[in-house]
Amino acid sequence: MSERVAEVERKTRETNISLKLGIDGKGVSDIETGIGFFDHMLEGFARHGFFDLKAKVEGDLVVDCHHTIEDTGIVLGEAIKKACGEKNGIKRFGSCILPMDETLVLCAIDLSGRPYLSFEHEFTTDRVGYFDTEMVKEFFYAISYNAGMNLHIKVLSGSNNHHIIEAMFKAFARALDEATQIDTRIEGVLSTKGSL
Repeated sequence: MSERVAEVERKTRETNISLKLGIDGKGVSDIETGIGFFDHMLEGFARHGFFDLKAKVEGDLVVDCHHTIEDTGIVLGEAIKKACGEKNGIKRFGSCILPMDETLVLCAIDLSGRPYLSFEHEFTTDRVGYFDTEMVKEFFYAISYNAGMNLHIKVLSGSNNHHIIEAMFKAFARALDEATQIDTRIEGVLSTKGSL
């Protein structure tokens, strides 16, 4: 099997992003976005999904965190799609119900090539650190549409916004790790249509 690694760069008047993703990694990360809580979430994503992730993000944080977080989602989605290549042999589907203290989060993924996001939660605070909570949905939306991924995230229980967001990132990592795993029983792609 060839190495499943992707490097993506994106430069606009709002952000300058360089990202490298290794699907079959060890969970090693080197993250620098300028937003401490976002760094922490991306490090958790890498660690719990066993992805090697390097990301350097320069954004217009003097405005707010919106462009930095959304554009990172765009680039990460592109990297996931690129690293998966033709998707030959992958399980395609992945899911996780992840507990974190009082919080329980469900995440389910289909690497179908058809983008869709179902996101079920309303946060009770505007920010965690310098991270606007409304950007969680925008981040996962950007990933789903740029990766061509059907993505469902649902909070089953929880009250602490930090715990809820962290559980979302970790559940997403675990579900994506499962969906991208190679199953030797699969010839070509796991689809009756013959393509994903």
